[in-house]
Amino acid sequence: GLLEKSVYLASALINMYAKCGVLAKAQDIFEELKTRNVIAWNALITGYAQHGQGQEALNSFERMQSEGIVPNGLTYIHVLKACSGTGSIDKGQNIHEKIVNLGLLEKDVVLGTALVDMYAKCGMLGKAQKVLEKLSSRDVVAWNALITGYAEGGEHCKALYCFDQMQSEGLSPDEVTYVCILNACGSTRAIEKGKQIHDNIVRNGLLPKCVMVGNALVDMYSKCGLLGKAREVLARLPHRNIVSWSALIAGYAQQGKGHEALDCFEKMQREGISPNTVTLICILKACGSTGAIDKGKEIHNDATHRGLLNDIGLGNALIDMYTKCESLIDAENVFEKLQAPDPVSWTILIAKYVEHGFEETALEFLEIMEMDGISPDTFAYLCGLKACTNMEDKEKSEELYSTIVKRGLEINLVIGNALLDMYAKRGLLSDVAVVFRLLPYRDVISWTTLISGYAEHGHHEEALHCFEQMQAEEVAPDTVTFMYILKACGNMGAEEKGREIHAEICRRRLEEDVHIGTNLVDMYSNFVLFGKAREVFEKLSSVRNVVTWNVLMTGYVNHGLSHEALDFYEKLHLDGISENPTTFSCVVKACGIISN
Repeated sequence: GLLEKSVYLASALINMYAKCGVLAKAQDIFEELKTRNVIAWNALITGYAQHGQGQEALNSFERMQSEGIVPNGLTYIHVLKACSGTGSIDKGQNIHEKIVNLGLLEKDVVLGTALVDMYAKCGMLGKAQKVLEKLSSRDVVAWNALITGYAEGGEHCKALYCFDQMQSEGLSPDEVTYVCILNACGSTRAIEKGKQIHDNIVRNGLLPKCVMVGNALVDMYSKCGLLGKAREVLARLPHRNIVSWSALIAGYAQQGKGHEALDCFEKMQREGISPNTVTLICILKACGSTGAIDKGKEIHNDATHRGLLNDIGLGNALIDMYTKCESLIDAENVFEKLQAPDPVSWTILIAKYVEHGFEETALEFLEIMEMDGISPDTFAYLCGLKACTNMEDKEKSEELYSTIVKRGLEINLVIGNALLDMYAKRGLLSDVAVVFRLLPYRDVISWTTLISGYAEHGHHEEALHCFEQMQAEEVAPDTVTFMYILKACGNMGAEEKGREIHAEICRRRLEEDVHIGTNLVDMYSNFVLFGKAREVFEKLSSVRNVVTWNVLMTGYVNHGLSHEALDFYEKLHLDGISENPTTFSCVVKACGIISN
């Protein structure tokens, strides 16, 4: 009876139960009320919004209006929170219009902040910024909503810009600001900005008392590759938790420093901190890179006992670790126990099968993957194409190509380049030309693959023509391109073009690259310009290898200059070079010519 008489007492009870998360009880008391005011409705809506039940909050808001109750600023704040949680951007925009028409934004900074937050969380960051700019009064919470939105949306440079703008208005960052902005610095590798922010944090006395900020600093330095600095910050934290250690371990693992990651993992456990799934994924990467299969198996057993293997990311990390440790059987066992393997799970195994020469198994897995309704990603198809290339199986490669075309993936540059490589290596130059024309744009890999295909199969004029087209399209040749085009010039006797390309190589300061230099020696030997060949050879004195010596000696032998070739054979040892079978073959041929 007391509740019926006092709607305010009922509202207080609803508020209490709602804040404690006992929403069913809050709803029951609410339904018993014969008279409901805005306070009672706000208590219920707030409870639903704060406990992640956005749709129920929005439904209550609709009922409230249907009963003729006029919302106030507090109602709108929590309804906007519900819109954020449910992604109800249309509803949020309608509420924005009502708020503007009622003139509420002019005096309620909290409501303005809620609008900024709603737009940011719904991904409308431009709109969020416009709302913030129109607010008559902006506080750090409003700026945090926008900065967080930009940081979480991957627009880190804009987050950094907003951070500077906020400070220019005389506002001091708080812990939330620093955590978000350090994340942005780490993601963009803005190390100088990160160090500057670190200094500000120290001056403001936030270290070491704020663990969240300390963790964000460890993460920022780790992502920027300053792992010593990250470890130093972590060592000074009075309270380290799983987030602190995971950030450092992830940094070491991503930088290929597996032993250091394992060392941190051991220290973390000695502090009594149990790893979570993120930590385990990082440490399994470290086990794979260092070949620490015993440690990997220990982690596998621990994850099994803790019931963590339902996490697909952890399952994939185990498969990857076992394949890198060359234990395909263990990798297959993990794969078979996964409840729902994803494209990554399949692709890791397919790639390893190709690497170990099990091309047929790799292609079978690719087919089973598709039959199971899982669409292979770009890398899976690349592995399949590599398998076809190794097997020299025209039928299977054409079948795979047909599948790629049906999926529209031939327009993918990476896939297209892999197709070019497959056909070029098999000498299917007409197919190479077809795929090349299908590419929406061509990079240096596309052009070089085409040129190499022509050069390797004796079509030297076509290779030279492609090189000229490549330059006309302003695609810069790389080392491999120059190697193949020099080979084409040498084999077709294009001396003038060869000298022109040599001049370009010199302009790019690539003449002392051992691969390009060796091909220049070979080209000039083919032109019977041994003075020029020896000039290039001498410039390679600090980098030349047995291949360079063999190329020069072979050039002399092929043109009947066996004595000169044998003279160079004597000098080869002075260069500290060991002969290989090609060297001996050249010497034998030279001796044969002399004896005849």
